[in-house]
Amino acid sequence: MASITLGGNAVNTNGALPVAGAKAPNFQLVKDDLSTVSLEDFSGKQLVLNIFPSIDTGVCATSVRSFNEKAANLKDTVVLCISRDLPFAQKRFCGAENISNVMTLSDFRDGAFGKDYGVELVDSGFAGLHARAVVVVGTDGNVKYSELVPEIGNEPNYDSALNAL
Repeated sequence: MASITLGGNAVNTNGALPVAGAKAPNFQLVKDDLSTVSLEDFSGKQLVLNIFPSIDTGVCATSVRSFNEKAANLKDTVVLCISRDLPFAQKRFCGAENISNVMTLSDFRDGAFGKDYGVELVDSGFAGLHARAVVVVGTDGNVKYSELVPEIGNEPNYDSALNAL
């Protein structure tokens, strides 16, 4: 369990993020067409997992926009923006914002991703949603960088994450 803050108030996650050098846990997430995608579907690619509570909050929307801009220049790298939002909300947001360099994925069906990656919030008004985090996965499937943002209302360290690529 990790302790972070939401608006300065302590909140807890269900576990800990995978650390650098560890094998990235597999996942089953839902694309905006309601099909399922897994970690194995990205074999041989570097991944940036941008994990956040909801696309409908200001900081989360900013992180998706920022990664979309930065992803345009990344080679052999896929940026996955992951939340528990319905795929329809993710698709609506990306369409309205003209976001096309990242892939939004939803953990709405069972929350297994949040549990397996240790980012499920277990208390506060955000209980059940994901904490804000970034995980970089190398072409070998191992974690190269992970950051659990200490205050949910703050943005992740984009430069540190992208420098791990």
